[in-house]
Amino acid sequence: MAELATIARPYAEALFKAVPAAELNAVQAQLAVLAAVASDPQLHLLADNPKVNDGQVFDVMVAAAKVQPAPIVANLLRTVLENGRLAALPAMSEQFQTLAQAQQGVSEARVYSAFPVDAAQLADILGPLEKRFGRKLEAKVELDPELIGGVRVVVGDEVLDTSVKARLDSMKASLLA
Repeated sequence: MAELATIARPYAEALFKAVPAAELNAVQAQLAVLAAVASDPQLHLLADNPKVNDGQVFDVMVAAAKVQPAPIVANLLRTVLENGRLAALPAMSEQFQTLAQAQQGVSEARVYSAFPVDAAQLADILGPLEKRFGRKLEAKVELDPELIGGVRVVVGDEVLDTSVKARLDSMKASLLA
């Protein structure tokens, strides 16, 4: 997976530098829709077919996305198809979103919990974290029953794990040492 991120980074950074600030949200939305279409395994079969050219794949993707991409997004998509990088398009979208959020002073926080988290609990979790990181956090909550209890929060490359599983693993390591 790191390989796709490495491939995607220059595309996402080039697009981010080329997009005017006023069009940032529209480009981000279009890229996210096209990335979702690019995730379809049937599209990869079509793109890998030697009888199908890049223009046809482009047309299928735009039709499936039901969106007329801005010229800059269309150029990116054509370049991605010409270079055989369709598999990296979802990673490009994620990295573009990260760059856009960083410019706006927002970061994504993935909150893993053993149980569903309501809005009030999420606010209690995010409040101290926003102070710690000095920026607004946009949370995405995912259920992970293996945590047993507590939460695990990932912001960028930092992990804050207050789960019961992490505490048990820590106690196990201490006892075995």
